[in-house]
Amino acid sequence: MINCAIAEGMSREDFRDLPTSIEDAKHLQVVAAEEFLDLHELLDDKLGPGFGVRVGQQMIIEDYGVLGLSWRTCSRVGEIFERSDRYFKLLSNTFIWQIREDGDISHVLLNREAHRRGMELSTEASLSATVVVLKAMSEKDIAPVQVSFKHSPSEDLTSYNAAFNCPIRFNQPNYSISYKTSDLNLRTAKADASINSYLVKQVDENTKGIKIPGNKFVRDVEDLIKGGLPTGIPAIQHISELLAMSNRTLTRRLSEANVTYRDLVKKTQQKIAKDMLRDKNQNIGEIAFLTGFSEQSAFNRAFKKWTKQTPSDFRKHN
Repeated sequence: MINCAIAEGMSREDFRDLPTSIEDAKHLQVVAAEEFLDLHELLDDKLGPGFGVRVGQQMIIEDYGVLGLSWRTCSRVGEIFERSDRYFKLLSNTFIWQIREDGDISHVLLNREAHRRGMELSTEASLSATVVVLKAMSEKDIAPVQVSFKHSPSEDLTSYNAAFNCPIRFNQPNYSISYKTSDLNLRTAKADASINSYLVKQVDENTKGIKIPGNKFVRDVEDLIKGGLPTGIPAIQHISELLAMSNRTLTRRLSEANVTYRDLVKKTQQKIAKDMLRDKNQNIGEIAFLTGFSEQSAFNRAFKKWTKQTPSDFRKHN
């Protein structure tokens, strides 16, 4: 919100009296709801109608951390709301999403009481961000067919019309955004069951305040390495991004399980290679490729270093 306000002409000096300084805010996971709503009201007064809507349009899926990554890799666009009751508490404890299907149209309700103007403005931002997130998940230009707000309209609806591009209703019984049911059933562009399964477990960790056991974590990393080997040995940065954590955190979690990333790559390559070599119909050149080697000669050298046998000798005796 502060970044968007500065982009619209405010200065850092304008925020010197905030209870939480700009610098401190960078390092916080959560802020008090009342402080958040106060800021919405302040910025709406300073920057005019529709500021919350404009903030929502600036959100990107990576802003939601591991939860956002789990959305991007789930199978269908509508799963974002189906998971809301379980996971949205990571974002806020002030609302719950709910889907009501009505034939070809699905109404996504945002169950929230607007006890003050800041809550109304925050809801505008949430529904606006929903439009952006669903487009990012599908990588298609899907748009809502209707948006409803409980509160009265602002005097200028320019930002609202640009963000939603559909009929907008005010003074309604519910906050909601409605889509074609077929759009919510679209397959997400980055659907990946194995990565999503891990990310959901990590979201569970954050929700419950627990850690996935070290040996299970190592197996999950092995699975991601295995999936990446056909295109070359995956860099630790790539695996870290898939797991929505820093390189340092990944290295630390592996160290807690008494293993390094390099050792885990080697162990995974060896296991795949041995399993495939036992299948006499599998070409050794193809095995080399599937274990991350660009040339069979490099694979042969590495395999002999691991096992003291060439791939051909190993195959003969196993």
